[in-house]
Amino acid sequence: MDELPKRQANFTQLTPLTFLYRAASSYPNRISIVHESTSFTWPQTYDRCRRLASSLRSLNVSKHDVVSVLAPNIPATYEMHFAVPMAGAVLNTINTRLDANNIATILRHSEAKVLFVDYEYVSKARDALRLLMSTHHHPNEHSSLPFVVVIDDINSPTGIRLGELEYEQLVHNGDPNYIPEEIQDEWDPIALNYTSGTTSAPKGVVYSHRGAYLSTLSLILAWEMGSEPVYLWTLPMFHCNGWTFTWGVAARGGTNVCLRNITAPEIYRHIVHHNVTHMCCAPIVFSILLEGKPVVAMKSPVKIFTGGAPPPPALLERIESLGFLVTHGYGLTEATGPALICEWQKNWDRLEKRQQAGLKARQGISILTMADVDVKEKMTMKSVTRDGKSMGEIVLRGSGIMKGYYKDSENSSKAFENGWFWTGDVGVIHPDGYVEIKDRSKDVIISGGENISSVEVESVLYTHPAVAEAAVVAMPHPRWGESPCAFLSLKKKKNLEAVVVEEGEIVAYCRKKLPSFMVPKVVRFMEELPKTSTGKIQKYELREKAKEFIASSSEMIKDGSKFKLNRSNTGGSNNVQILAQSRL
Repeated sequence: MDELPKRQANFTQLTPLTFLYRAASSYPNRISIVHESTSFTWPQTYDRCRRLASSLRSLNVSKHDVVSVLAPNIPATYEMHFAVPMAGAVLNTINTRLDANNIATILRHSEAKVLFVDYEYVSKARDALRLLMSTHHHPNEHSSLPFVVVIDDINSPTGIRLGELEYEQLVHNGDPNYIPEEIQDEWDPIALNYTSGTTSAPKGVVYSHRGAYLSTLSLILAWEMGSEPVYLWTLPMFHCNGWTFTWGVAARGGTNVCLRNITAPEIYRHIVHHNVTHMCCAPIVFSILLEGKPVVAMKSPVKIFTGGAPPPPALLERIESLGFLVTHGYGLTEATGPALICEWQKNWDRLEKRQQAGLKARQGISILTMADVDVKEKMTMKSVTRDGKSMGEIVLRGSGIMKGYYKDSENSSKAFENGWFWTGDVGVIHPDGYVEIKDRSKDVIISGGENISSVEVESVLYTHPAVAEAAVVAMPHPRWGESPCAFLSLKKKKNLEAVVVEEGEIVAYCRKKLPSFMVPKVVRFMEELPKTSTGKIQKYELREKAKEFIASSSEMIKDGSKFKLNRSNTGGSNNVQILAQSRL
């Protein structure tokens, strides 16, 4: 058997580009992309991608050059997921919510050869390029600035430009007979994505063709996505390449419904008009869906795959009452998107809705790409007990994990210590093998030696009928070192006025449902919680605010519905000592 070598007929490099070739050949009459009045079939999409790849080569884009795109969920962004690697280059999708300074930082770090910019973001791109130019000190360094290509509105062209190049012109002028760059090594890079920087400075995460291919197959299998899905793009394509569904919809011969603006009326309009079957989104989109219920009933249930912050069971229960079927997963940029999925078990069908929602809120088991997942104590490398209570750090191992951090060997080595990828997320493993996140390692509250999961407290807060958003962080405590502090935004009435609720009412509500040491000692109401550019709540900003609140010793005794606060930010050495002891 050792004498049977690999041959061209029995060994090919793994790459998601093959999904497009197959879709164009096998689904010649199916709609591939629809965006308002514009639509394409799979053969047309294949043709457009080849032409664009040809035009990129004419701009001197060569192997492993980075091509950046700053655009929403439009056909051009989708097409570049195939066209850029077909030119041998690496795709860098930039978060459209970033400011000019962050965009300039990404362009500088990635050394992007070409920058595609949607017409709505021309002003922001111009500012970013000015910042990029200001960092150059020698005349010949200006050559490192990227070629800029404006993506005009494909339905109603605006004429807005930033230079001479325009996307549809590049597609039109490209060679229809262009032969895509052959992938010689499946370990070659296909995409460069930058982390959101919620816990540290953003890092450039490099995906391989192999990792993207295997992760895509794993997710469409885990989600049980059948053939001919109609997929609504509510998840930004710049989020881990749309959690690989940019490639996955092609693999199933589906239809991509592009959505520029993520609003409730637009989402429901597209669901009904296009008979949408699938969509992905972060839990924050649930609030959007709940605020604007469908005017016309959906013809059939829509499958939602959600990830990001763990969705509270109460929120899952409410969203499913509208006709959505939610599957919960867990992932991160470094894992090519979702790495765990809460696979449904038939015996759970007999449970009550609230119990089902609680099970769905767990992060689940590994997708097929992951060779292994575990929860470990980092100091000892021992696996925690599978009791749903013992906490440790979630670690992953498998082909879906990134190649590493671009130009950052030090952090790459740290991330891959002892043969695992360390996620930085704290979790537990239940007796049935399902993993559940309890917190980011920086968000665990340690009170008198007890670990408090902020996620667990938030889940209780979300069950209160007046709460729209909740975030729990640590605040200093003179006796226990740390104690929970809750920041809430409240639901709006029909007249857009916020529901009125007192701090004491929230605290009393939590006392009925949580052990006393987990009950928030301070509750603060905000119009809206601060969020990152990707919609994640900025807990580090809330932690800074919470430092202003120090519970006095007398706070142990409840005074009516209020708690006494010492607002002078004076932790003192005694408080620091107690805090240090509580972490031992």
